[in-house]
Amino acid sequence: MTNGWWFAAGARGYKLGLVSAAFPRESPVPRTDVSNVPLRLVAGAFILNSGVSKWSAGEEAASGVHGMASGTYPFLKSMEAPQFLKLLSAGEIALGSALLLPFVPAAVAGAGLTAFAGGLLGLYLRTPGMHENLRPTQQGTAIAKDVWLLGIGTSLLLRGRATNRTAKKAAKRAAKEAAKADTKAGAKAAAKDAATAAA
Repeated sequence: MTNGWWFAAGARGYKLGLVSAAFPRESPVPRTDVSNVPLRLVAGAFILNSGVSKWSAGEEAASGVHGMASGTYPFLKSMEAPQFLKLLSAGEIALGSALLLPFVPAAVAGAGLTAFAGGLLGLYLRTPGMHENLRPTQQGTAIAKDVWLLGIGTSLLLRGRATNRTAKKAAKRAAKEAAKADTKAGAKAAAKDAATAAA
């Protein structure tokens, strides 16, 4: 009887092991959608290069960038021009790196890019002389072209959220199937235990 019990318990464990192998746990590392790679590479390289260039810029460049930004966003006037340029540079480097690093979720990178592009377009819309009835003037064309960053950021954000929802649904479905399989395996093993014990 004892040997029969050990055999039944071993069989039960073996079956449960097969069930666990059939439904592996979801990896904690987010998967990268291949279709997002070109978008992230282009935007990330562009913004990272811009941030690195600003980091070593002189006082004249800092004054020009700070003057334009503070004219649109008055709360920036309290900052020194070199300090503002350093913070802007660090932000662009961080954002560009987040876009280029594959382990950063698309939704997170997309949200950052969308916010950044929104700030640039706010500068375009609120600065006099940059547009006429939303159409860019020659002065505003350089900033108006950054609308492509907004498009990329929004796409990454929406795709990332959709991917997350799909992954959560798949994980729930797999968990339910695994629970059902565990229950069936446990019931069969218990029946065998009872039959062995009765013998």
